[in-house]
Amino acid sequence: MDLPDYAIEAKALVKTYPASKTMPEMRALKGIDLAIPRGSIFGLLGPNGAGKSTFINILAGVCTKTSGTVKIWGRDIDERPRDARAAIGVVPQEIAADPFFTPRESLEVAAGMYAVPKSERRTMELLNALGLGDKAGAYVRQLSGGMKRRLMVAKAMVHNPPVLILDEPTAGVDVELRRQLWAYVLELNRKGVTIVLTTHYLEEAQELCDQIAIVNRGEVVACEPTETLLRRMDVRKVLVTPEEPVTEAPILPGFETALLKTGGFSVSYRTGQSSVEQVLAAIRAAGLHIKDISTEDPDLEDVFVSLTYAAPAVA
Repeated sequence: MDLPDYAIEAKALVKTYPASKTMPEMRALKGIDLAIPRGSIFGLLGPNGAGKSTFINILAGVCTKTSGTVKIWGRDIDERPRDARAAIGVVPQEIAADPFFTPRESLEVAAGMYAVPKSERRTMELLNALGLGDKAGAYVRQLSGGMKRRLMVAKAMVHNPPVLILDEPTAGVDVELRRQLWAYVLELNRKGVTIVLTTHYLEEAQELCDQIAIVNRGEVVACEPTETLLRRMDVRKVLVTPEEPVTEAPILPGFETALLKTGGFSVSYRTGQSSVEQVLAAIRAAGLHIKDISTEDPDLEDVFVSLTYAAPAVA
């Protein structure tokens, strides 16, 4: 069988929660179209209540879509539900592991649920890969929060799925454990596993993801390669250190300025309208002498805020 071009395809995907006595009808997803390339690290970002978890729950089979189509690894979730579910591993936000099991037992049970033959199980391989080999026989309740998070990743991989969905995987995880987790995830991706990541750590998404979709109010408001998405923001900043520290930002006609804690100031300009040379000319015209300057490009947080901040979440 030929490999699919897309690990996940959603077309006109709608999820509507019916009205109740206390809540009106709510559309969590409003006709989402997404095509996640095979072999990519794909970021799915959005504010709380944007619809990300609803989308993941539909993929995982714990939430029923209202309409539209979804394919996982080329398998329609309506026509081939079991095959579609077998193609993904999902690491949820919530830690779901029996505290009275050991990590080894947790993985064995998960492998059994996916009907993985005992001869093909990779329990210790997974535990060692995630730095949990020495905790294989400890009770889950004795593990730290970061260890439990990594155990959830191991559980999601027991059936060797080609697609791994990570829903806020590093929430509450310290820097060193986060580094270990991403090292493992990147190794999986190098071996061909498609990674779908939701995270509130935008710098993480910017560094790791090949492509990013931003969801807001149940709709995809952007879906582009990361570099293309960053180029949406044409605002740049010049950070200025004057010869003499200033106590208030200077007024420069045509530019926005802000005071910096260092005694300097920043000047914002649009690349399509101005240039660094024009900024420097305006500073000199204001009678200021420049000691040093640097420039600052927009990051993913700037793009995220520009696309989502004005719209209230509904789902």
